[in-house]
This record gives sequence, structure tokens and C-alpha cells, in this order.
Amino acid sequence: MTISKGPQAFPRAEYLRRLAAVKSEMARRDIDTLIINNSSNITYLTGYTAKSGYVPQVLVVSIHKEEPTFILRKMDVPAAIHQAFLERGNVIGYPENLIGNPDMDGFDSVIYFLHEVGLANRGLGLELASLSAQTTDKFKARMPKARIVDCSKSVAWIRFVKSDFEISVMREAAAIADAGIMRAAEVIHSGVREADAMAEIAATLARGANGKPGTDFTSMFFCSSPRTGTCHIRWSEDIIRNGSQINLELGGVRHGYVAAIMRTFSVGRPSDRLRRLHEAELSGLEVALNTVRPGATCSDVANAFYRTINSLGFKKESRCGYPIGIDWTEPTASLNDGDTTELKPNMTFHLMLGNWTEEDFGYVISETFRVTEAGAEALTSAPRKIFELG
Repeated sequence: MTISKGPQAFPRAEYLRRLAAVKSEMARRDIDTLIINNSSNITYLTGYTAKSGYVPQVLVVSIHKEEPTFILRKMDVPAAIHQAFLERGNVIGYPENLIGNPDMDGFDSVIYFLHEVGLANRGLGLELASLSAQTTDKFKARMPKARIVDCSKSVAWIRFVKSDFEISVMREAAAIADAGIMRAAEVIHSGVREADAMAEIAATLARGANGKPGTDFTSMFFCSSPRTGTCHIRWSEDIIRNGSQINLELGGVRHGYVAAIMRTFSVGRPSDRLRRLHEAELSGLEVALNTVRPGATCSDVANAFYRTINSLGFKKESRCGYPIGIDWTEPTASLNDGDTTELKPNMTFHLMLGNWTEEDFGYVISETFRVTEAGAEALTSAPRKIFELG
């Protein structure tokens, strides 16, 4: 028996369109072969989402071949055959004796493959930022005639502008994120263990929304009193008490694509300082979204927010957000002062307005939004309020 091809998140033509864009960039850089080992980029170009990138795995994109070749650990081959759009013959497994081997690893199989198919003596793109120095040296030593070009963010910049297919999936992920927030409002109460509340929220993220289940979990942060002055803490062993504040960040996931959202919860009446900061941040959020339009820059959006909250007596030291898509953050632009990247339709961002002002106090609100021809479309839609709970 052989494993069957699973349902594909996108049609074959969509993956070939993405590959065509990558090959156009390869031609511009005068390289014949691009070696992709970044897991998010592999997902983008194949549909593969299994979590096997903790050992070497590589997508070999040849400018002369329609489909790339996926080289990965042999035990992960069935997952690739099942999930990726690739033909079975373009998925190659390397043997288990390369795992935990101090002298050789999966990249040796990749180099052998390049020699075998005659691609070892040409222009070669590598994602050097995600390769160890030892692996980079291995490619250089065993392929001395290759002209190596650093292509670390080449695919990420192509991913930056989404297709309509991707936007549809991002909307599905956003609906799941909203469902997670609304479930949090139901289960966060005085006397409830944080772990139990988080278990209910996670279950909602798995069940999904509108008949579309979540297909993975991504980072979830449950920063409760007295830990609201920081941003990346999980739930604790505490029991929620009256007077507690919870800053919650989570994301819905569909086929590797993430839509993120942040909301603030208060068990009992929110403090005056929390209300004042919320009102300032909400004003800034609305101004920032109203600044979004094609041709505006990331800096324009960020500074619209900064000016608004500054005028209301507050300051945010961190950036206002970043591009979002596969596996959450995309390593390209930044919603920050000085980033002159121009906005284009179907770019998606996490407008992340968390503000941590003291060691024991902060506040969060955010939206995932899409740039449209006319402005901004907020993909997430949970109420923009402090959720006051009993």
C-alpha cells in the first residue's frame, strides 16, 4: 500500500505561479538552482506543513524544471507525498544513518544530489541566514566551482503580497482567532485556573470556526497580573482572582497561515490607568488603520499611531507591527518609524499595539489586516474593548 495524496490547500496552478515568481528572481540573480531550507518558504512553495524542519530538509528549485525536488528525512517522505502538491518522484528521502551523525547529515545528501543531476557547477542560491556556518562551509568546500549567492529573504519578499487564494485562507484563520478570543471571554473568571482557561481556548482554536477547523497551534501568550508588564509569558499555575488583568495574544491557523489577535481582559472593574491607556490605544488603532492605503509606507502607518497616543499622554517604544502570513511573522518590512516600504494590495500585517509601560503593567490590542485598493480590511473582528469579566 502507498499513501494517497491528501486534499490540497491550493490548486496546482497557484503553486506554479509562486514558483514562476521565484524563478524570475533567480533569473535576475543569474542562478540556476535555489536551495530552500526555510520551513515557511517550503510551505509556501509546496503546501507541506509537517514539523520536520528540526533536521535538514531542502527544496531544490531548478530554473530548468517545472517542479522542485524535496529532499528530507526518509520517515517524513510519506507526509510530503500526502501534503505537498509535488509528484511522488520529486520527493526524495535520505537515510536514517544521517541523523545524529557527527560527520554527515542530510545536507550531504543534497550536495550529492546536486552533483548527480549536474547542478553543482553553476550559480547556486542559498538561504545563508538559516544555515549554520558549518553547513555553509560544507557547500563551499564540496561545490568549489559553484557561484554561491545569498538568497536569504528572496522568497519572503515574494510571499509578502498574497494571492486571493491566500487571503481567503487568512480570513479563515482570522475567524478562528476571533473565536478563541470570544471563548476566552466565556472561560476567564475568578476562581478558574489559568491552565483550565487556556485549555478551553486552545480547544476552540483546534475546532475552528465556520466549519473550518484549525490545522495547527501557534504561539499563545497569557500574561496575567502581576505579569502584564511583559509580553511573551505563557499561562501560569495561578488561579484567576478578582482584580486580575489578563493580556491575551493568540492566532488562528489554517494550512500554515496565521491570523493573530490581542485583547485585554479584566476580572472586575478595570483600573483608571488601564481605561485611559485603552482609550488612547483604540484611538491610535483607528487612525493607523485609516492611514493604510496603497502607496503609503509602513512608517506612515506607525507614525500615525505614535502621534495619536503621544497627544493623549502616552508613548509606545516598540514597533507597531509586522507582515504576517505563514508561521506568523514574515521577515521583511516593519510597521515602525523610518521603514519606507510601500504598501500594496493584498499585503497582510499584524497591527500589534501591545504597550508595556511598567514592569507590572501593560495593555494589548491588535488586529490582523489586509491592504486593499481602498485602504485597510481588518480580518479579525472581535470587539475592540476591555473585556470586563466576573
